[in-house]
Amino acid sequence: MTKKSEQGLSVKKDENFSQWYSEILDKAEVTDLRYNVKGFVVIRPWGAMTIENMYQLYEKALQKKGHKPTFFPVVIPETNFKKEASHVKGFKPEVFWLEKIKGEDRLALRPTSETAMYQMYSLWIRSHRDLPLKLYQRANVFRYETKATRPLIRAREFYWIESHDCFATKEQAEAQVQEDIQTTEQVMHQQFKIPFLPMKRPEWDKFAGATYTVASDVLMPDGKLIQQPSTHLLEQSFAKSFDIKFKDEEGKEKYVWQTCYGPAISRILASVISMHGDNSGLILPFAISPIQTILIPIYNKENKEKTLKEIEKINSALLELGIKSEIDNSEKRPGEKYHCWELKGVPFRLEIGEKELKEKTLTLHIRDLNKREELKISDLKNISKLGKEFDERLGKKAEQFMKNKIIDCKTKSDLKKVLKEKKIARTNFCSISKDGAKCAEVVEKEFNAEVRGILGNKKEKAVGNCVICNKLAKEVVYIGKSY
Repeated sequence: MTKKSEQGLSVKKDENFSQWYSEILDKAEVTDLRYNVKGFVVIRPWGAMTIENMYQLYEKALQKKGHKPTFFPVVIPETNFKKEASHVKGFKPEVFWLEKIKGEDRLALRPTSETAMYQMYSLWIRSHRDLPLKLYQRANVFRYETKATRPLIRAREFYWIESHDCFATKEQAEAQVQEDIQTTEQVMHQQFKIPFLPMKRPEWDKFAGATYTVASDVLMPDGKLIQQPSTHLLEQSFAKSFDIKFKDEEGKEKYVWQTCYGPAISRILASVISMHGDNSGLILPFAISPIQTILIPIYNKENKEKTLKEIEKINSALLELGIKSEIDNSEKRPGEKYHCWELKGVPFRLEIGEKELKEKTLTLHIRDLNKREELKISDLKNISKLGKEFDERLGKKAEQFMKNKIIDCKTKSDLKKVLKEKKIARTNFCSISKDGAKCAEVVEKEFNAEVRGILGNKKEKAVGNCVICNKLAKEVVYIGKSY
């Protein structure tokens, strides 16, 4: 007999989050860490199918807002990198360089694609009629991460989407930044059920080559913040470096204004796993689960054929309704099947045996509530409605978790207490411009935390003095620990 620790999780989420997370990835068959290169992991079918569903929802949202898909090469010539000084300075330490081929430019595996895509933009944009240009690609990116790696959270390869947009005016570009924040809200929050803080980063923590950066901070169960989709208003330095110009309606030649936006799908999956999972395993939102309803036949030798025949009809009916459904017809015992699909986080389980078929009902198990209820076979269409309710519950629970973790602080002792309790401090601060860098250093040295920034989608008024230097505060900042 299999030991319980081998079947399920050996630790509780709130007692040892790190081990809980590692066990879930392994036992729910999301990833396999045994690939023998540091920072690179194998994503197994269950993880890959979930990621694919997440990609589809994100790409649908982007395309609805006028973005078009494209694919660019994974290699970038070193000469491209050198065209924008601040960008190459910011990324050069993280670049994987390929061994140079004699007579050819040295090539990098892309850490991000500005210097690949913008060379082509200079060829494609000629007139104001070519604007706005809104393109994105689904891509793997590679960064030589020197800190300790964690699968999906901090890795040397991750799966993401990056959109790169060009506009005629700065105002249009800034409007795109706000649209990107809205896209994060519509997809990551409303569909994946991951609440976030859109943080306008301090001057010292913005993207290399950006005028400013707005990044989405998500709190993990261990009290650490993880950066999710970020959007950047780029300086015109990229346009000037790559000669991306257009003629306006009067025939005057001007440089474009640019933005870029990057949802890292594999990293968002880490937040989905961590936010919604429990001590029995994953809980995947109905919207992204590879299987939304798993059917478990319960039979003996005498009624096996009849039961399987009827369950095939039920499965076909669910598929016709657009519900991702599958039959577990393995040789495992029913209890083992229940455990397996609870561990994988499937929202609904339908148990069908002779009793259910006779009464034309099904036993429905709801994963997040861990309860059973009766469902008539004639009411299979209600699964979609139940799926929406399932996701709404996950969302409300996640939002309450986030809300309870943001605490107002007026003094350094408040700050120390809040951070020790694994929460986020909201406090008055002198400035997120370069003038505030010294106070940010104090936060880092004394509290081992970071000034994450100010809200990027609305203005919060500071009242009082900076929590660190006691000078008049200009900003309301959020401070927390991060990966």
